Amino acid sequence: MGRRPRGRDVQGILLLDKPLGVTSNKALQRVKQIFFARKAGHTGSLDPEAGGLLPICFGGATKVSAYLLDADKRYWVRVRLGETTTTADAEGELLRTRPVEGVTEALLGDALARFRGEIQQIPPMYSALKHQGERLYKLAREGVEVERKPRTITIYELKLLAWESPHLELEVRCSKGTYIRTLAEDIGEVLGCGAHVAALRRTGLGPYREADMVTMERIEAAAREGNEALDALLLGVDSALGHWPQVRLTADSAFYLGQGQAVLVPNAPTGGPVRIYDPNGRFLGIGEILDDGRVAPRRMI
Repeated sequence: MGRRPRGRDVQGILLLDKPLGVTSNKALQRVKQIFFARKAGHTGSLDPEAGGLLPICFGGATKVSAYLLDADKRYWVRVRLGETTTTADAEGELLRTRPVEGVTEALLGDALARFRGEIQQIPPMYSALKHQGERLYKLAREGVEVERKPRTITIYELKLLAWESPHLELEVRCSKGTYIRTLAEDIGEVLGCGAHVAALRRTGLGPYREADMVTMERIEAAAREGNEALDALLLGVDSALGHWPQVRLTADSAFYLGQGQAVLVPNAPTGGPVRIYDPNGRFLGIGEILDDGRVAPRRMI
């Protein structure tokens, strides 16, 4: 007989408000331990010194995590003008100091306008990207710098929330693959004074918002009440795909789809991915509408 898997079969998504000073992986392991969960993963790492939204996917939710990785993200960021650092944030060593007296709100407005829309961005050396199998941040710590190719990213929103020299606060909504530290650094260069990130918080990811986040303290308090209180903190697996059209199947269609067959659904949406539910409203997984109108299974939960 095989060994029984250790832990509870937890299903759902927890919107963790990741504390500062903790790696995303450490936060994941702590939450997994509290829930005594068999299977869990996180989507979209945050730097240790960045806080905010870190979705933790339990059980079947790990199958939809890729769709969250591709989703747009929102950040609140405090930028310190006049100082550049090795890591483009407050953790790095100071590289250069420049005056900021000439920076006005009008100049700031012009600078920010240059970064809205589709732009090219060179990933920082202090990042988790790999070069010949090595993480860039490891190479950077060894004093090695390698050439990085520019990437096309999109800044959908870039709002100035507050400006009191030498600090400015921004709200950013951006595409996946955007480095806020690089954005801050590039804004500083356009202003001619340099800059780094003083504080960073992720406030949104895909369909999720800051108001839905759960702190580590709240999770620990729920754990003292028992598994029912813990599981009440979870969102459904399908919450990650809430913006997709849904298809409800008959019992027969659900059976055949579960066998890997495409099924005909009257009045199905046209083209693209869909959320699939059984007659009782239970989420079954991800399907795709074929050219002939049938629904094919793509990722069943």
